[in-house]
Amino acid sequence: MTNLWDYDKKELEKTEEGRIKILERLINFGVYLKDRQKIPVDQVKKYWNRLKLEPGRRNFLKFIIWGK
Repeated sequence: MTNLWDYDKKELEKTEEGRIKILERLINFGVYLKDRQKIPVDQVKKYWNRLKLEPGRRNFLKFIIWGK
């Protein structure tokens, strides 16, 4: 079982809200080095307005992705 802290990642991947939660956690808390998983930029763009991110991280991603 692949756990994302206190959640079952496989179960979360089944719903859009779950996929957003996974993405938020990857951004806010980091990527597992053993998984060597990259943050999917297309998903960040898709869910941008729905992501609950720390303000500093949001501003950094906004600059990196859109150059603003």
